[in-house]
Amino acid sequence: MLTDPIADMLTRIRNAVRIRAEKVDMPLSKMRLEIAKILKEDGFIKAYKVLKDRRHGILRIILKYVDNESVISGLKRVSKPGRRVYVGSKEIPKVMGGLGLAILTTSRGVLSNKVCRNENVGGEVLCYVW
Repeated sequence: MLTDPIADMLTRIRNAVRIRAEKVDMPLSKMRLEIAKILKEDGFIKAYKVLKDRRHGILRIILKYVDNESVISGLKRVSKPGRRVYVGSKEIPKVMGGLGLAILTTSRGVLSNKVCRNENVGGEVLCYVW
């Protein structure tokens, strides 16, 4: 059993980018699926698929490369099980001067920092992607 499935997801993506893998598979969860949707919407990954396994689903993320360089250059887990990080709607962080992405879990679901600013909601900062 994993204590931090989001950190596991980010580490799998980071390792796949490092070896220039085309895709990466991981166990499916609702939170991981929502994070994959946000990464797809913001253009950090090419696509994602949900595959059926015997008992559990598998989330497959197809990574995106431009000129043989990964679109994702960094991933950082912010809020951890031992230390939760919450921000209000006025303190939502800008990652890499607005070029990156912060993913937050809010009362309205898992959202990117841009959507949180537009909807004026705060929440727990899950991770940064740049």
